Amino acid sequence: MVIGLTGGFGCGKSTTAKLFVDRGYSHVDSDLIVRERVLTVGEVTAAIRKHFGDGVFDPDGRVNRPALAEIVFSNDLERAWLEELTHPIFFEIARATMRDRQGDRWVVEVPLLFEKSLENWFDFTVCVACDPTLQIARLEQRGLDRALAGKRISKQLPLARKIELSDFVLWNDGSTAFLKAQVDRIVDSLEHAKAGAHSLNEL
Repeated sequence: MVIGLTGGFGCGKSTTAKLFVDRGYSHVDSDLIVRERVLTVGEVTAAIRKHFGDGVFDPDGRVNRPALAEIVFSNDLERAWLEELTHPIFFEIARATMRDRQGDRWVVEVPLLFEKSLENWFDFTVCVACDPTLQIARLEQRGLDRALAGKRISKQLPLARKIELSDFVLWNDGSTAFLKAQVDRIVDSLEHAKAGAHSLNEL
């Protein structure tokens, strides 16, 4: 079983993914893959340096993601250029990871799941949502400038539309315990449905 996990920027996808891991799911962490396995590829860093210049690199030669984000979330053409460069590499890494462990149950974080029409990748889709005011507050707590946070949110499909398109919705307006209870309900219902399907197949 493969679950596609999406939601609003800052709504708590990573926290939610960890709760699925606690229930036995393997995790494709999109942020980790991009940071450590996409933005470190020689041809990718060379292309970024040629296109954006040295200003988006740290002194040690690593891509400075906040500096890069400041540019691409202020310019749709630059964002599209970067996505065209990096997304195919990310998706191939994700597919290869899951192919190598086909017996696992997976939760895959994909912020742009619906924007990139990836619904058919997954058995079920889950959207993590929260109140917009809380969303901005959480991003500011992470050190993100309010204006940039607003720009990044505006570049995603509206949260209401993601909720409409998803198979399940998790509300992350309360405590972690409240979020966990919702994850547990989804996992239990999917396991129950799977067990029922196996029983029918045995008749």
